[in-house]
Amino acid sequence: MCKGLATLPATCLKSAKDIKHKISFLLQKPEPQAADQKQTKEKTVAAAAAVKRVPTAAEVEKWKESFSHVMSSEMGRTVFASFLKSEFSEENMDFWVACEDYKKTAPSKLQIRAKQIYQQYVEADAPNEVNLDAVTREETRQNVENACQSCFNEAQKMIFTLMEKDSYRRFLNSKLIQDLGQTQTTAAQEKKEKKNCDFAENRQALTGGA
Repeated sequence: MCKGLATLPATCLKSAKDIKHKISFLLQKPEPQAADQKQTKEKTVAAAAAVKRVPTAAEVEKWKESFSHVMSSEMGRTVFASFLKSEFSEENMDFWVACEDYKKTAPSKLQIRAKQIYQQYVEADAPNEVNLDAVTREETRQNVENACQSCFNEAQKMIFTLMEKDSYRRFLNSKLIQDLGQTQTTAAQEKKEKKNCDFAENRQALTGGA
């Protein structure tokens, strides 16, 4: 290991702090919505955990392969949600995640939670209304009256498809993904330079240098 910060070349000190700052900026989350405070708080905690590390090159490449890879990754969802926020369409991800959480809701709380999701995202002029066709919206309304774990399935699938065919395509060409790619290059370079620093110092110690 390097003995001290003052003894290291500038290139050995550069990237870790810069990378963390860049990722923290890129992955800023939306402000919480009043009707979804608990769920938003949980997502914010997850996002805070996600920004503590840089997504790997393998992760970024997976996201480019398919939208399913983005949505199956917590980090992928966080990055994609940041992109949606820049397009003022973050309600799509919020709704999709709310539907996923809803499926894990205790049976005794399904009715209450279903109405909350419906009022927040589905009904006409909802605070965070998502783009559903009239048939799906009405079907969901009827499902909510007798809430079960699958009552948002069709609406969730429609929003997933909307994101996949619309926002995801722009996401692949976005500055956000480009910046993450540049971050990966910087991280790889920093790792190589740090290895060289350690090697040089160890060699110096073995030869009896100061």
